[in-house]
Amino acid sequence: MAKLNIDEVNTIDIENFVNIFSNVVESYNDAAKAVFSSRPFKDVETLCKAFSDHLENISIEDKLKVLRLHPILAGKQADKGELTKESTEEQKAAKLNALDESTKGEFNTLNARYVDKFGFPFIICARENTASTIAEQLSKRLNNSIDEEAVTGINEVKKICRLRILSIVIS
Repeated sequence: MAKLNIDEVNTIDIENFVNIFSNVVESYNDAAKAVFSSRPFKDVETLCKAFSDHLENISIEDKLKVLRLHPILAGKQADKGELTKESTEEQKAAKLNALDESTKGEFNTLNARYVDKFGFPFIICARENTASTIAEQLSKRLNNSIDEEAVTGINEVKKICRLRILSIVIS
C-alpha cells in the first residue's frame, strides 16, 4: 500500500480509517475508533499525538488490556508464524527471529518470569533495540513495580504506535 498524505487521512471515512490504523496499537482498534473524531490532523505528528494522548488518557484497566494484547517477544506466536505483520517485521528488525537456542532459552525464561510477575508481556520498541539490549532491559525491568511497568509499557506502546503510523502516513 502506498503511503497516505495527511489530507487523505483527513478525508477518509471512519470504516477506512479504522481499517488502515486498526493495528497501530497492537490488536486494539478501539484507539483508531477514538482518534478518528480528532480529525482534521494538521500533520502526521498531530496524528501521532492523538494516538499517544488516547493511550495516556484511557483507564488503567484499558491500559492493562492494551499491554496484554502484545505478543511475547521471541515467543511461541513468533515460532508458529502467528504474529501480526507489524510485529513480525519489528521482531525481525531486532533479529529476534534469529536467536540461537541458548539465547532463545534465556528469553523464554525471562519472559515467563516477567509475565508471572506483571500479568502482561514485556513490551519494548523492538525497532529501536537489538536482541541483546532487549534482553538487558527485560532483565533490568523485572526489578520494577507493576505500576512502573504499566507506565513504561504504555510509553513503549506509544513509540511502537508512532513508528507504525510513520509507515502508513507520509511525514
